[in-house]
This record gives sequence, C-alpha cells and structure tokens, in this order.
Amino acid sequence: MKRLFIALLLCAAPAFAQQPILVGAALPQSGNLADVAADLKKALLLWQEEVNAGGGLLGRRVELLLLDDRSEASAATKLYEQLIGEHRAELLIGPLGSAASAGAAAVAERGRRILINSTGAARSVQRGGSRYVFQTATPLSAYGSGALDLARSAGLKRVVLLARDDPGAREMAARAREDAAAYGLAAAEVESYSAGNADFAPQVARARAGGAEGWIAFGLPRDAAEMVKTFRRLGFAPRLFVAQGASDPEFIRRVGQDAEYAVGILAYDRRARTRGNLEFVQAYAKKWSAEPGLLAAEGYAAAKVLEEAVRRAGGVETEKLRDVLAALETGTPLGGYKVEGPGAQVAARPLLLQIVRGRREIVWPEALATARLQPYLAWEMRKPLK
Repeated sequence: MKRLFIALLLCAAPAFAQQPILVGAALPQSGNLADVAADLKKALLLWQEEVNAGGGLLGRRVELLLLDDRSEASAATKLYEQLIGEHRAELLIGPLGSAASAGAAAVAERGRRILINSTGAARSVQRGGSRYVFQTATPLSAYGSGALDLARSAGLKRVVLLARDDPGAREMAARAREDAAAYGLAAAEVESYSAGNADFAPQVARARAGGAEGWIAFGLPRDAAEMVKTFRRLGFAPRLFVAQGASDPEFIRRVGQDAEYAVGILAYDRRARTRGNLEFVQAYAKKWSAEPGLLAAEGYAAAKVLEEAVRRAGGVETEKLRDVLAALETGTPLGGYKVEGPGAQVAARPLLLQIVRGRREIVWPEALATARLQPYLAWEMRKPLK
C-alpha cells in the first residue's frame, strides 16, 4: 500500500525535465522590517507553488532564492550582485521600498538582468536610460490622478494641495500640481506641513481666501484626522475632501462619525474587481489564513507579470524578455501593467475610497466602484448615525 501511495504521488506531480528557473530577490527576513515584509514573501511563495503545480514555466520548475537584507536598504546592492554573480539567478524581483529598489535596479542594469520593480514607487527607481528594470508598483506620481478626476467630474475649478513633509508625499503632491491644469483645475503652490502638525487653521484660512472648492492632501491617517478636527472647529467644509490617510481604519478610530464623506487614497483593496484579484485573495487566505494587504498584492502582481512575459517570450533570454516586458499590457490584482520610457509603470492607479455610514466604499475608478461619490456635507447638515 505504501509503494502504491508513493507511485500515485509521483504520477500526480508535474515532471520537470529541464533545469529550474531561478528567481532571486532580497527581502527583510530579520530586523525591524521583517514583519512588514512577511506578506511580500508569502505572496511570492504562493505564486511559486501555483506555477509549479501547473507544470512550471515552459516546463521548467520555478525556484525562489530569497536572501535576507536584515531590513537594511543599503544591503540591496551587494545582495543583488550575489544573486547575479554567485547564484546565477536568471530573473530578479525587487526588494522592499524605493531606496533598496534603486540599489537593486542599478545592479540589474549593470548585469543586464531583468528585474521586476515590485515595490519601488518613487520615480528615482526608474531612471532615464533604464533598459532591464520594469515597474509593477503603483508609482507615487499617480496618487493624485483620481482626486483630480473626481474634482473635474464634480465641476470644481480650484483646489488646494497639501503634503506632509516627507519625500513620498511631496512627490505625490508635486505631480498632482503639474497635472492639475490638464484637468481644468487651478492649484496654488503645494503647501507642506510638518509631522505632528495638529492645527490646520492657517491652511483653512488660505483655502477660504483663495476660493478653493477642493482639498487634496497627501500624508498619514493622523494628519487627515487633524484636518477634519480643524474643519469641524472652524465650520469649514470643502465640496471635496480627499486625504491619503483617510483610507486607513485608524482615521475613523480617531474622529468617529466626523470621518463621514472623507475620501481616502489606497493602492490596493482586496474587494477590487481587478484581474485575478478574487482568486488571489481566496488562494492567499487558504494558504496563509490571512487576508492579503498591499505588499502581498505588489509581490504577487510582480510575479504574475514576470510569468506572463516569460511565457510570451518563450524563455528567459534577456533581450527577448526585455522586448516583451516593454510592450506588454496586462492586468493583475494590483491593477493594470503598462510601461513607458525607462520601464516606468503608467497603467496602475490607486483607488479612492469614501467613508459612507462608517464603511469604506470604492468610488474611483468608476469601473471598480462599489458606491457613488457623495458630496462632502456642511457640518450643520450632518445627522448622527444610528
């Protein structure tokens, strides 16, 4: 009976006649970022399991080699050099965060090895002249596009743009200001505010004086909560209030029912009807007994784009694969994939979620919406929720 069981297992397992395809990455597996990066690792392991269960890539088993960067972005350069030179990884997936991704990207370019930039959202990662690095992460420069589109659709003419004083938020806001005119919107210079700011009265005064109808802010949940507290105290209610941090449940915990009608910005939501997302969420939950977050979606999206490109290229030869990735247009659970110029992502866009009766509803893009956008009501028009 034991021999029969083993024979059945061998018959059921895919046969891999060729050498495996080695896919390398460096991720925090120890240090202060290890818990954060765990979802990224889990998504890659899920993808590996699925691909191999389906017969591998072009008949070759996929093997993941995941090195530990010990939560140090500066370690990426050395580790990706090891992946290429010592371990002979044929394909690469980027590390955690833009700083580490920039180092890994430079190594991939020098080594002429394909690297999928899974989490490096800053524009500095996709440098001019890049040929072998392709971004699947939603770029920071796209974070204002949905808010501007909503403002235009609502007939607004003037908006204010605010950014927490950190590189990511500043990049989001700067690009939004560059794009505002194309949406028919007037926007003054971006106003930066410091971490820990608890009084936005000066910004409210300037918004009122300038006739601003929309308020678009990039920062953390705490920042969005302090803005709402200031709005309530001063009786200020713009026609549209979008704050990146309002997408986080922490925002509602901080302000309760005053969170109503605020719109948050979120790169991934497990409810989104993007390509393959339902299946991904179900498979991830089944394997890991947990719901996937942004990092999980980013890792899985990067792996699926790489998988699709290898299949279309018919192999892992670098130049053929490069040409396929440069021209490829496809969908992932994270959203669309399409690149321009130096491999920079142009198809993925964050979602906009509005808080309505305490629930976060997707209101943009329209194709993925779970509810229609509600106006940001004046404070005297609001009624307590039951």
